[in-house]
Amino acid sequence: MKGMLTHFEIGTRDAARAKRFFGKLFAWEFQPFGDGEQAVVKTPNVRGGLHDGVATTAVTVYFDVDDIEAAVATVRQLGGKAHDPTPVEPGFGRFSTCEDDQGMRFGLREPAA
Repeated sequence: MKGMLTHFEIGTRDAARAKRFFGKLFAWEFQPFGDGEQAVVKTPNVRGGLHDGVATTAVTVYFDVDDIEAAVATVRQLGGKAHDPTPVEPGFGRFSTCEDDQGMRFGLREPAA
């Protein structure tokens, strides 16, 4: 469904430490993904991701769209910023990290077919 919150991404300096914290706080489970301490976050309702190596920690929420190319173009037309969409990631789809016209970060995701 267009506009539905479907994914979040936690960017942190120390992913192992974040796993311990959120695992104990919410009883989340983490499935290894990619390199190092990256992980898919298993919550009761929304899929998440966790990665480290960022200078400024943040949680970014991703909203589903039907057409990522059109949605990125609309973000830009509305005065926001958007990275070009990624290639398809199997089981996830394509995504773009964006900012609205006031600098608030969010993401768009076109689910895999």
